[in-house]
Amino acid sequence: MTAKKNLIVIGNGMVGHKFLELAIAKNATQNWNLITFCEEPRVAYDRVNLSGFFSGKTAADLSLVEPGLYQENGIQIHIGDKAVAINRAEKTVTSANGLTVPYDKIVLATGSYPFVPPIKGNDATGTFVYRTIEDLEAMSGYAKNCKVGVVVGGGLLGLEAANAIQNMGLKTHVVEFAPRLMPVQIDETGGNVLRDKIEQLGVSVHINKSTTEIVRENGKVAKMLFADGTELETDMIVFSAGIRPRDQLARFSGITVGERGGIIINDNCQTSDPDIYAIGECALYQNRIYGLVAPGYTMAGVVADNIFNNITTSSFTGADMSTKLKLLGVDVASFGDAFATTPGAKEIAIADSVQGIYKKLVLNENGTLLLGGILIGDASAYGTLLQFVQNNITLPPHPEDLLMPPREGKPAVAAMGVNSLPDTAQICSCNNVSKGDICNAIRENNLTDIGSVKKCTKAGTGCGGCVPLVTDILKSEMKKAGLVVKNHLCEHFPYSRQELYHLLRFHEIKTFDDLIQQHGKGLGCEICKPAVASMLASTWNDHVLAPTHVSLQDTNDYYLANIQRDGTYSVVPRVPGGEITPEKLIVLGEVAQEFGLYTKITGGQRIDLFGARVDQLPLIWKKLVDAGFESGHAYGKALRTVKSCVGSTWCRFGVQDSTSLAIEVELRYRGLRSPHKLKSAVSGCTRECAEAQSKDFGIIATEKGWNLYVCGNGGMKPQHAILLASDIDKETLIKYVDRFLVFYIRTADRLERTATWFNKLEGGIEYLKQVIVEDSLGIGAELEAQMEHLVKTYQCEWKTTIEDAEKVQRFRHFVNSDESDPSLVYVEERGQKRPATEDEKVLIGSSK
Repeated sequence: MTAKKNLIVIGNGMVGHKFLELAIAKNATQNWNLITFCEEPRVAYDRVNLSGFFSGKTAADLSLVEPGLYQENGIQIHIGDKAVAINRAEKTVTSANGLTVPYDKIVLATGSYPFVPPIKGNDATGTFVYRTIEDLEAMSGYAKNCKVGVVVGGGLLGLEAANAIQNMGLKTHVVEFAPRLMPVQIDETGGNVLRDKIEQLGVSVHINKSTTEIVRENGKVAKMLFADGTELETDMIVFSAGIRPRDQLARFSGITVGERGGIIINDNCQTSDPDIYAIGECALYQNRIYGLVAPGYTMAGVVADNIFNNITTSSFTGADMSTKLKLLGVDVASFGDAFATTPGAKEIAIADSVQGIYKKLVLNENGTLLLGGILIGDASAYGTLLQFVQNNITLPPHPEDLLMPPREGKPAVAAMGVNSLPDTAQICSCNNVSKGDICNAIRENNLTDIGSVKKCTKAGTGCGGCVPLVTDILKSEMKKAGLVVKNHLCEHFPYSRQELYHLLRFHEIKTFDDLIQQHGKGLGCEICKPAVASMLASTWNDHVLAPTHVSLQDTNDYYLANIQRDGTYSVVPRVPGGEITPEKLIVLGEVAQEFGLYTKITGGQRIDLFGARVDQLPLIWKKLVDAGFESGHAYGKALRTVKSCVGSTWCRFGVQDSTSLAIEVELRYRGLRSPHKLKSAVSGCTRECAEAQSKDFGIIATEKGWNLYVCGNGGMKPQHAILLASDIDKETLIKYVDRFLVFYIRTADRLERTATWFNKLEGGIEYLKQVIVEDSLGIGAELEAQMEHLVKTYQCEWKTTIEDAEKVQRFRHFVNSDESDPSLVYVEERGQKRPATEDEKVLIGSSK
């Protein structure tokens, strides 16, 4: 028998571990002794999702190595021991602990280290880098005595670090030398939108800033000085200004490295020594370092093929640097030729600075192919757009439709779905998993859930950006196999929301406890409890704070008010159709004065009163109810408002009395609980001053009657409503709206707006017309009867609450005390109070 050869993997990060996984899959241990040196005190972990450490994930949660994996496969791992020398003449590797091991092949996976700019004072106590779990533990411990933290670097890792600092409760600043954030991935317009979005989240961004010195006080960080003469006080600094390849081991052993660093490799990932390979962020290919994990995984696959299978044709020729991440809660994606460097390239872009959304497509010269793009604020289309780029899929006649809601209820690209993708389409770039790989795994292993697909194929286990596409492929394959695609509400109920709604209604189940006992398991969770609470309310219409329902509600419904960023609540009385008497206006002013509330006119023609403490809510509502006001349900997944113009009553262009109809409609559907919030409007003519076509259901007057539009949306993804019926009288209008709303409530998923529900509805508007207008299912009378029951059983939730002393007792800031929240601090602005910023709180506190 031939003696086994030694293969040493130096580095046990994500890429080094991926190589070992591939070695195991290829049964390499039959002919090779696999040995790896791991400098850190723990085996490989998920560095891509490192920020999860601050949201509760442990080192064990982040680990990529299943317990016993290395031992069971005969892999020798030296944890906490760093390889410090390679003797190429004697073919040995020596470690920091004095261990010397002979080798036949070496794979260098030493990764990179954070670049710390050569700034005076960069070694002061309170300065950190953001790279390892140990770094995060040190940051977390130091931050306990800090109030302000600064990240130097506004790239991908810098914004991840900023998220970590903010999660630690510190006032957070980002300092970037370049004129915009993420200069490598996004353009100037995208950088501006991203900056505005991040600053709205409370992070201060400083661009075009060159740090000249870090000033210490008592050896600790105190402030930063900039080249423009400004300065910034801080207690803590995290450097995340880029990475540098860890090539010292190769350099000292005489292996060729790049002029600016990095171990030079060829197409087979071999270094200048054919027995030594380099993969990941330490490797320099055609003068480029690839700073994402996916290219490193591709390199690991090439080396595994070359060494274990002797496939010399397997080669690395570069990698797609497309990426999708959520930074500080903001979706950011960049793919393909994002900067339009291809000759003749053209651009299509939309920017919504109000919503914080920027989308850009880069097309070829004749507009038939997608070359790349940038998405900020809404990256939901990333998976689909990336497939257009990678598979040279011909664009639709109107490429801009890829960025916009459906035209007239039709999908932008009817043919674009997972079934239209070739088997060679790369779905998961992190692990280089194709559509064919996923489909074969599903068929061969009878996979029926996304977790099993992830485990079997590794797709979706990297950055997670491909999970929606993987899910669509799974559903498609299950349908092809004749299997039922599960859409369970949560782990406690083996039913979809629609199925659970029918069970609840058919069996006349009126409490959550009875429902879970008969059709579920366990105690329930934050997903199913509010969902069931909504279903119970839209079916039986009991008070949401009744003893059997109160524990199901989320924070807003529990206190019948919207919680604000400083922990106070807003008070929004109902103002049907925007019509209000002078007497009621006076009462609102008196209440705002008495309780010191900030007042604002809303987009839905109501008046918002902000800044109410939880203990003040019953007192405020007692005065409002006595004055004739009702709850506006601004806190609930329910009908919010029915906006109105003045119509024919005052306007010379009005053809119908839109105000009267708006009031009638709002009073009919007030308090209606649904899967998501509902908005409506009535316009008195086609000039559309009430913006009815951007609402869940909108009504526009005509000379012959009314036009009914449905499934519009004016939110983050605006969508025009679709015409359901035209020139109908008021009685018919109400009948159709009754049917439409109940049908939506019965069939939509949890937290699904009518626009999203409609876009997934098979048959589109024609099917909806058949059900609502033509009564093709024969359920019209039943839908109308259910709505009639809800209308007749309506109660003002606040009136019922303040009449019950036991319910009123719930409105206290502290369980064991009547004291109010002592942390609330306000400043005056434009004659009203608003919550103080963190900086203002510090100033106010220091002046006392």
